[in-house]
Amino acid sequence: MQTQAVIEHIVRWLHDYAGQARVKGFIVGISGGIDSAVVSALAARTGLDVLLLEMPIRQQAEQIDRAQQHIADLQSRFANVRSLRVDLTPAFNCFADTVEVSEAEYPAKQLALANSRARLRMLTLYYYGQINGLLVTGTGNKIEDFGVGFFTKYGDGGVDISPIADLTKTQVYRLAESLDIIEAIRKAVPTDGLWDTERTDEQQMGASYPELEWAMDIPADKQPEDFEGRQREVLAIYRRLNRAAQHKIQPIPVCNVPKEWLA
Repeated sequence: MQTQAVIEHIVRWLHDYAGQARVKGFIVGISGGIDSAVVSALAARTGLDVLLLEMPIRQQAEQIDRAQQHIADLQSRFANVRSLRVDLTPAFNCFADTVEVSEAEYPAKQLALANSRARLRMLTLYYYGQINGLLVTGTGNKIEDFGVGFFTKYGDGGVDISPIADLTKTQVYRLAESLDIIEAIRKAVPTDGLWDTERTDEQQMGASYPELEWAMDIPADKQPEDFEGRQREVLAIYRRLNRAAQHKIQPIPVCNVPKEWLA
């Protein structure tokens, strides 16, 4: 991969898009993960206003530490980068108490609450984005956004632009090295940070990012039965997740009414 060329291309694309949209710059939610670190570092290189927003919700201490280390590192290198910390834990707790239901009666409760964390962060990003004249900048990569749908609809999937959505997770890590992302983030195990207990991305999806990237490249006419062992298992996992995520990946369905009925 021509890493430097990719970096320069994305930075130029971000700068040009902001100019066309007539905004001042970008707002990025910082989680302590690799994707938000890379996106914020790319945005910083545009020279435009960049607001890094930290939004902990019952967050693990190590995630908070990584996020704050990254913010400090980026601010020390780029004068156009500023930051804000908004603790959303009280707001989330109030919401959770307000919509409290029995988990025995509603077994999807914990998943719904996890997704609600992402949606609360989306609301917060758009609030601060609007009052500052900034674009909400997505941090999803190709495998998450177009492969297995590992994002929250109208949560971290609710953004204005997606600068790294054409890159695999492996490629994002390559960019991270060239962008001098701190080692603590580059070596951290990927997690979405939406649960009270630590759940890695691999645990939730059932396969690692390199495995899913392999599966994403398998032609559609190939079936899991065409492979053996772990490859068969991974392809089956990928296909299952991809099918289930089509409502996220595809545009919102529109009911097309015959034109003669509308005359």
